[in-house]
Amino acid sequence: MRATSLDADILVVGAGPTGLLLTNLLGSMGIGTILIERNETTVGEPRAVSIDDESMRALQAAGLSSEISAITAKGYGSLYKGPSGRVFAEVKPFVKEYGFDKRNAFEQPEFEATLRRALARHAMVDARFGLALTDFEQTGDHVVAQVLENGKAHQVRARYMVAADGGRSMVRKALGIEMEGSTFEEPWLIVDLETTRNRCFHTEVFCDPKRSAITLPGPGGIRRYEFKLNPGETVEEAEREAFARRLLAEVGPDGDEPIRRQKVYTFHARIASRWREGRVFLAGDAAHLTPPFAGQGMNSGLRDAHNLAWKLAEALAMADPEDLLDSYQTERKPHAWSMIELALRMGKVMMPDSALRGMAIRTGFRLLGLYGPARDYVAQMKYKPKPKFHAGMIQPSAARAGAAAVGRMIPQPLVTRPGREECLLDDCLPDRPVVLVFDEMPDRFVSAELNARFAAAGAAVVGLTPEWINPVAASFPILHDRSRFFSNQPFRGCLAHGLLLRRDRYVAAIEPVATLEKLLPMIERLAAPVTVAKHGTFASEEEPARKRS
Repeated sequence: MRATSLDADILVVGAGPTGLLLTNLLGSMGIGTILIERNETTVGEPRAVSIDDESMRALQAAGLSSEISAITAKGYGSLYKGPSGRVFAEVKPFVKEYGFDKRNAFEQPEFEATLRRALARHAMVDARFGLALTDFEQTGDHVVAQVLENGKAHQVRARYMVAADGGRSMVRKALGIEMEGSTFEEPWLIVDLETTRNRCFHTEVFCDPKRSAITLPGPGGIRRYEFKLNPGETVEEAEREAFARRLLAEVGPDGDEPIRRQKVYTFHARIASRWREGRVFLAGDAAHLTPPFAGQGMNSGLRDAHNLAWKLAEALAMADPEDLLDSYQTERKPHAWSMIELALRMGKVMMPDSALRGMAIRTGFRLLGLYGPARDYVAQMKYKPKPKFHAGMIQPSAARAGAAAVGRMIPQPLVTRPGREECLLDDCLPDRPVVLVFDEMPDRFVSAELNARFAAAGAAVVGLTPEWINPVAASFPILHDRSRFFSNQPFRGCLAHGLLLRRDRYVAAIEPVATLEKLLPMIERLAAPVTVAKHGTFASEEEPARKRS
């Protein structure tokens, strides 16, 4: 017990992907965190099967991207087929805007087990499985949770609590928070195979009004099939092995492969009306339920964790963190809903309700394929909503060069240091706000006095040169944009500007290099000053950035 009588700064309820990543992030920041999970271990059956580039970047922030990359099948796409089996649209993204492949297949049991093992790295993390939350209450400055462990009741006290306890969240229900949205009437049968004869590297989407189906690749020679049930087909019937065997044989060579799991799901498109109640926050499926057609359900939860972790860490050292904490819902709720809407739109393509509608969809895609930009829009997944906020912990800029960057997650190019060492951008940045000076000569615009003012406010200074300029040694790190993500539009418009990056690598504000000091007020909104005792640790300007995978 601490002198404050609190067991931890943060209590995380639920050890699914969202809770595990959140706890790892808090642990890497040195935040005292207790994670409780009612089950004795992490999930043992496959659920989510796809992880995207934004989520991989969040895992990179926790030092876990290399380990997760090692257990994924990276960079797969999608083939959309009509009733005849002919491909009418292809989605094969290859641009690694955020440093990773846009689509990666994985097995959730192995993923969760990896994240659970990583918790042991963090001295300030206490992970307790087999503990059930039974009740909780809030006071003016902390949360008291009642938990049950081996039949014995006791309390856990923390400054804040995060409910990552799933779609049936006990915490959300206890707070009386309603879910907005709808439930699909169409149930789907999920069939996970132990092995596969299907050699297709990509997802296959069978857009047939007689029965929509999807087959997805997995790592290590496994595969998932998903089949829409037709009217009159019952759950009991669909979960019989013979039923699955017949459907498997209709769409490929896997009719006789061993079945690992066979289960019917009814999907939801719902979102919590509010994501915060005092010192309690909702995250992951507790806050939003997404249809699977865009592969974004789990990924949206991992984005929640990345957004919330640093805000909780900073809030612990701030006198008045309310605006910072309120920005979690302001930023994440609209983006999570945009992913739900994307899934609904993709569902309409996958599930044409008539032969005529299916023909119209296929014709439309083939016409788009005749126009290069439209074809690229589909193939490179540009239809996916960009990670961008229009309100929250950002400072919108007047209409001028670079203004559109505010609120966006920055790209993550491969960069080089003056000594020609190469790394991804985030691996060169400390886990704190960063003034990224993007200019041909960044060292001209940051005096020793201004650098000291930024440091005192809690921010580091890093320079970035465009691809046509070599970096030089200076009093702060200067990097070279080797992958050209900043050197091409839309970020080329940010040249001769300083971008204030949040700890989650979104642009909070932008200023011309001649007026960089105007970023100081926004830094004060993002971070407690270094003179205040903080729970985590920073790398100073002289220290190297914290190594991440």
